[in-house]
Amino acid sequence: MNWKDATEQFKLFLKLEKQLSNNSIDAYINDVNKLKNFVLTYDSQLLPSQIDTELIQNFIYQLSDWVSPHTQARLISGLRLFYKFLILENVVETNPLDLIESPKLSRKLPEVLTLEEIDRMIAAIDLSKPEGERNRSIIETLYGCGLRVSELINLKLSDLYFKEGFIKVTGKGDKQRFVPVSDYTAKYINIYIKHIRNHQKIDPAFSDILYLNRRGKQLTRVMIFHIIKDLAQKAGIKKKVSPHSLRHSFATHLLENGADLRSIQLLLGHESITTTEIYLHLDKQKLHETLKKYHPRGDKK
Repeated sequence: MNWKDATEQFKLFLKLEKQLSNNSIDAYINDVNKLKNFVLTYDSQLLPSQIDTELIQNFIYQLSDWVSPHTQARLISGLRLFYKFLILENVVETNPLDLIESPKLSRKLPEVLTLEEIDRMIAAIDLSKPEGERNRSIIETLYGCGLRVSELINLKLSDLYFKEGFIKVTGKGDKQRFVPVSDYTAKYINIYIKHIRNHQKIDPAFSDILYLNRRGKQLTRVMIFHIIKDLAQKAGIKKKVSPHSLRHSFATHLLENGADLRSIQLLLGHESITTTEIYLHLDKQKLHETLKKYHPRGDKK
């Protein structure tokens, strides 16, 4: 099997068998193409089945000069899946990535905003401009529902079930979940719809998309990042703020106020509880308080 056929069939496998999102599929294919471009500089006739562990090691070593350990680890994981697929297709017998170790990664704690900082960002919005109400609604939805930026920009009018108190969210791999929405968050979404969106000229292709730009088209991820970064700067926040900061804050504030980890996992749409465990960055004082409160000997010196 040549590189073109292997890549096309792997892409089909990721879409149909793994049911991954288009962004995830593109990332995997990009990993494979990086390996292909590297090995073909050695020998233009090399096939995927002829790649050995030593060549993979040389590829990773070259990458280490210009990509982060996190990127290396993700790429190794992607290529490992590619060769698992080739084993399933009887193209290769062994996985050349089996003996490749991923770099050790420190679990970087997410940047979390305080409620006061979030309020400052909202206060920095110029509500005299049409996009002002939209941007306030965006922040309230990201923080109030803990959405990923991709989930926010794909949110539809038909996904809003305010009478039932839920919104339907399409997450990674097109997996859907229902997320509770508070009356507070719903209020600002409705204000945006009633006073801004309903008065726009909307591109028919995006008639059901909730958040639109001034041309009546769907907002992009980049635009959301720009909005959040600009408001954080205006609010005088020195932290590195992104849309994901509001999702992290959503989860962290829930945990700090007594929510259990399993509930937070469901709200965030994490497939594994281990992904959610990163929010267990409680300070030492809170850990001491937990020990004193719940352990039979917790109050003993």
